[in-house]
Amino acid sequence: MRLRFLLRPGWLALTLAVWVFAGACYALLAPWQFGRDDERSAQNNAVLTSQRTEAVPVTSVLGRPNSEIEWHRVTMTGRYLPAGQAVARLRTVQGEAAFEVLTPFALAGGPVVLVDRGYVRPVNGIKVPALKPVPETEVTLTAWVRAGELDNRDAFEQDGHRQVYAINSAVVGRAANLDIRPGYFQLTDGSPGVEESLPLPILEAGPFFSYALQWIAFGTMALAGWLYFTIREARPGGALTTDPRPTKRKSVAELLAEDDHHPAPPVHT
Repeated sequence: MRLRFLLRPGWLALTLAVWVFAGACYALLAPWQFGRDDERSAQNNAVLTSQRTEAVPVTSVLGRPNSEIEWHRVTMTGRYLPAGQAVARLRTVQGEAAFEVLTPFALAGGPVVLVDRGYVRPVNGIKVPALKPVPETEVTLTAWVRAGELDNRDAFEQDGHRQVYAINSAVVGRAANLDIRPGYFQLTDGSPGVEESLPLPILEAGPFFSYALQWIAFGTMALAGWLYFTIREARPGGALTTDPRPTKRKSVAELLAEDDHHPAPPVHT
């Protein structure tokens, strides 16, 4: 039966590999890239909309998770709490190493929030430089709403500064013994207490949509190749349908006997 080759272990392994790869392309890799494209589009739209509208009071957004309103621009009035300050290590800003300065901020008549005061460059390669003192009086800030990061590793002290691995209000609050609202707020340029203000994300679509189409194409080519070779082997003369028994090698005597029966043609001079 010509289709018997489909049950051979080698062909079954090939079929499994092809279908697993194609399934991953269609169900995991392409949707992942489409999702990243959607996230980038939502971020770009949020930043553009916020740039074109006036900042709103922070009290109008406190009832919503920061992840839902990321990149909205708000104003807030209150006091810095410098005793709870920390710096986020292992950051990169505009292609160079940096620390981001995180300071709790007590809203007037409201909760404590975490403010990202911008970035500073390391000194001597790895150390936190001297930081600007924050205003001691009540101030009004303008900031971008940001969702917090997920790394939950505890803060630690190094070179006289409390340091964290991620911008996570729970981690900073735990180290400073403060109840800090989830998420954080990134200061705009010119706000009281800002260090070097962080740049806004680059507003471009990115390559994610084209990557998604490439994964779909890879999955389709894998299936098409498997189908082509399956049809080829199912036809007469396929490589896997030939007689697998090895051909018996002729002995020297048999070869000499064949030479005697088929003498070489005469050479004409």
